[in-house]
Amino acid sequence: MCLILLAWRAHPGFPLIFAGNRDEAYDRPSAPAGFWKDGPEIYGGRDLEQGGTWLGLRRNGRFAAVTNYRDGPARKPAPRSRGHLTSTFLRGNEEPGAYLATIAADANLYGGFTLLAGDGERLLAFSNRGGGIEELPSGVHGLSNHLLNTPWPKIVKGKRRVAALRDAGEERLVQGLFAALADRTAAADAELPDTGVGAARERELSPAFIAGERYGTRASTVVLVDANGGVRFIERRFGARGAAQGETDRRFPLHSMRASGRVINAAGQDV
Repeated sequence: MCLILLAWRAHPGFPLIFAGNRDEAYDRPSAPAGFWKDGPEIYGGRDLEQGGTWLGLRRNGRFAAVTNYRDGPARKPAPRSRGHLTSTFLRGNEEPGAYLATIAADANLYGGFTLLAGDGERLLAFSNRGGGIEELPSGVHGLSNHLLNTPWPKIVKGKRRVAALRDAGEERLVQGLFAALADRTAAADAELPDTGVGAARERELSPAFIAGERYGTRASTVVLVDANGGVRFIERRFGARGAAQGETDRRFPLHSMRASGRVINAAGQDV
């Protein structure tokens, strides 16, 4: 993914609120969000080229999402696909901090990334471009092609829009999050970051929603997890120039899970 906006334990009804755009070449094959045939407890999209995912949720409360870190044109392909960082976490049972510590040892085998990993009780981030392992406090956070909460224009604007929805009901929340993800307004040149790809490319990549000819926003996704462990996962898919290609809107419950000797629900609450 290339834009993530989330509210973690900042809404009275939804401990996890997630909104994200996956930006990718239009010709890279992928599968729409759904339960995986080879991992029936996992719900998310699938990269059909490498087999990983940009975003997924397992029914025991495990959650992961990854963004690329932009620091100039890639010199050569990395040995490992970043999409496997998320899928491996979703399939496994390590607590998030232990998992991130494990991948930190081999972080140089991947292209630049920032990974979010959570289990319903904790939500952590790690980038192989600096910052170390970081636990997210309650509040509104944003992530694009850099470190967590780097104040790029679309992150600043997006966090402000999410913060304004922290008391919203479900339908207003969904509408407001998708409106934030659909924003095609480019940043002013004076506000553009310098990530080594040139001013024209920075300008093209600066909106929340990118509608290029060969590369752009392939999917906009909203995930809501309520205090009882109920999930609503909505994915809207797009083609070249932002042409709509379909939507999936699915509800399902999470299972209770055990952590540290306690039974907790997906919101991290004792049950």
